[in-house]
Amino acid sequence: MKMMDCKDVTRLMSERYERTLSLRERLSLKVHTAMCIGCTNYGKHMDVLRKAMARLREGQTSDER
Repeated sequence: MKMMDCKDVTRLMSERYERTLSLRERLSLKVHTAMCIGCTNYGKHMDVLRKAMARLREGQTSDER
């Protein structure tokens, strides 16, 4: 299995919210993020932003009712 670079990993991190990643893609992400603190932090930031947007969306939905 070829080692993914940071560009490929960040692309997959975005895609995992839109589709189911293959086993190979998930394993590649795990291996890369185990060794790369930059991509690990990027993934954490994406999770925080996604949760914040969900809370914002929920707040707007309940205000509109």
